[in-house]
Amino acid sequence: MRPIGVAVSNGSVTTTPPPVGGCRVTYTPNQWNTGFTADVTIRNDGATAINGWSLRWTFTGNQTITSFWNAAITPTAGTVTATNADFNRTIAPGGTATFGFQANYSGSNAVPTPFTLNGATCTTG
Repeated sequence: MRPIGVAVSNGSVTTTPPPVGGCRVTYTPNQWNTGFTADVTIRNDGATAINGWSLRWTFTGNQTITSFWNAAITPTAGTVTATNADFNRTIAPGGTATFGFQANYSGSNAVPTPFTLNGATCTTG
């Protein structure tokens, strides 16, 4: 797992500062009995592009991710970190990156908060 705020590209490490001006995360779950999918959108509300991102959050229950797309997610339960794919590593000012996952749970499935992007807390909505 790579540390928050650090992106790896072609074998070199590039520090990626938090977006100046903020970020917004939209988390949209679609759940059934003991499973769900979630679509996650990161919006760059800053004035400069984000080049490499890591989004971190903590599940409040026993949710366990079973598959994911458009990002790599580790670990699959508890406090997790999604990191960009090669094709969505840059988020222009006002732009978005979207990824998703499928997971299992029992009991309740609350929306996780807070979300932090490269170490900076994002607003949700």
